[in-house]
Amino acid sequence: MSKESNLTTFTEGDVFVGTTILNNPDDDHAGDGRIIQFDENLNQKGILWTQDTTHLVQGLKFDPEQNLWAFDSQNYSVIKVDNNGNQLPKTDFGKRSYSNVSFASDGTLFLGEHLVGDESNNKALEGPRKLETVLPFMPGTEKYGDGNIYKFTEDGELLDTFETETHGGMPGFLGVTASTISPDNAKIIYISELGNRIFQFDLMNRKQMDDLLTYAPDSGDMVIAISYAPNGDLYSIKANFRAGFSLCRHDAETGEIFSTMDLPGPGWAALTLSKDEESAYIGNFFNGLLGKFNLSSGEMTASAETNVERSLAGVAEF
Repeated sequence: MSKESNLTTFTEGDVFVGTTILNNPDDDHAGDGRIIQFDENLNQKGILWTQDTTHLVQGLKFDPEQNLWAFDSQNYSVIKVDNNGNQLPKTDFGKRSYSNVSFASDGTLFLGEHLVGDESNNKALEGPRKLETVLPFMPGTEKYGDGNIYKFTEDGELLDTFETETHGGMPGFLGVTASTISPDNAKIIYISELGNRIFQFDLMNRKQMDDLLTYAPDSGDMVIAISYAPNGDLYSIKANFRAGFSLCRHDAETGEIFSTMDLPGPGWAALTLSKDEESAYIGNFFNGLLGKFNLSSGEMTASAETNVERSLAGVAEF
């Protein structure tokens, strides 16, 4: 496989996905980092082979200057790519498992810590399927992480730490795996992937809020992705391995589900809402499919294959 990067200058409507080539036989989340560029109809335009990454490239999001951010939470890399397709020099935000970012209007940013706890949290070590992912301990510790949210300047100065409540998800070690800041910058809404709660943290008063939404534990309903739309609507992906996966539109203040859209099969886990206010781009972690969905009809109007299973871990629109 050729590993020459050939991203083109970003054009409005371009879509980017993180989809690592998983070619390390000793670790099922490890391999050559890759970001693919598509046009708005999901025709491929280019590829970036990421530098300084060893595991899944995830959590893609554009900052206010239109630089693309992404993360390798297992080797503590924060990736930034300018809108000409060049990977920028690495900024040191510390040795923590960041996997997601929210940008405030004052130029600061909030990084979510993907992992929490230690081996005692690791339910994936139990049962018939042993964990095939090698989780690192933070340097000088015997824990994966603290599962917090951290406020930084863009150049890596730590301004504050918010000790956020997390769920652990099905594996037990998942902390803040996706986050989004409210339009008024007053709170962070976040999840622990494959948990049954949508959390809220009050940034102004520095305190945990009541959950935006909590699914009954025996329902089988879990949250796997969240995102604000450009118009301020809040969406999530609800995962239920018995009933199927669906895209939910919420009341952003009460969490009430206004509408749901069934998704074709399981595995949909990466989400961004298009600026056209008509579409959602959703990535399937299980099979590597990227789909463009019409929010009114539920129809998948375009799709692209990334050809790697259990790798597609982030999607963003320029």
